[in-house]
Amino acid sequence: MQSVHQFLTRVGAGFIGWLKSWRGILRFAAQAAVEAFTPALYNSATRSVVQKQIYFTAWQILPGFTLFAAVLSYVLIQIVVTTARDFGLSDYALEVSIRVLVLELLPLLTALFVALRSGAAINTEVALMNINNEIRALEEAGVDPMRFEFTPRVIGGAISVFALTALTSVLALILAYLAVYGFQLWSLPDFNRVMGQVFTPAAFVILSLKSLAFGLAVTVIPIRAGLEAPRMMFFAPIAVLRGMVRLFFVLMIIEVASLALAYI
Repeated sequence: MQSVHQFLTRVGAGFIGWLKSWRGILRFAAQAAVEAFTPALYNSATRSVVQKQIYFTAWQILPGFTLFAAVLSYVLIQIVVTTARDFGLSDYALEVSIRVLVLELLPLLTALFVALRSGAAINTEVALMNINNEIRALEEAGVDPMRFEFTPRVIGGAISVFALTALTSVLALILAYLAVYGFQLWSLPDFNRVMGQVFTPAAFVILSLKSLAFGLAVTVIPIRAGLEAPRMMFFAPIAVLRGMVRLFFVLMIIEVASLALAYI
């Protein structure tokens, strides 16, 4: 009986800790959102942090990621077009390609790429700052870490994901047009008709909100995971691993929620 009681106690304590952790993430995200819409936030120091975050998150990976997205998009478009022709469904090849790539795959792929490229780095940096008491030193010096360190990173990360998603989506649209119609401009009216069917106001809003949510997730969750790290050096890798698992979980939830809103 005592062992059952101990087991239930551990499970209950773990569940309470899990709830507190997610509550902390939501509170941090809300605070970052409020700070982002505060005009006083934007001075030379915070703008510099935002610019550096965009540079390291988006600009440095732009050539390689663009090439990767272009090759992947072209291969998938060719698969869809060839399969549609084999089944006599050529009229739907363009629409299916755009729905799969632009509305679903590329936003998620961009978020995962940025999460692996920058999310883990942000998580590690914040965890080390917390372990080395650098955050406390900033607070004692009268510098608000939330305003001058964390929120600019969130803004830069969100802008980076949104911009990379937009860029790769435009590239996929161009490749889809070339795969279906070839190098002929007189097919533009038919292409625009298909675009109108795919990018309805609801679909455009869902895509924009999903990209924004992805951008917030890839910075908010790593930062919060780093802040939760105990002040012992060997906890830094654990904090990074925990943050990346949470981030992957949230990205999947956002994707599933967007699919439910779009198709159910």
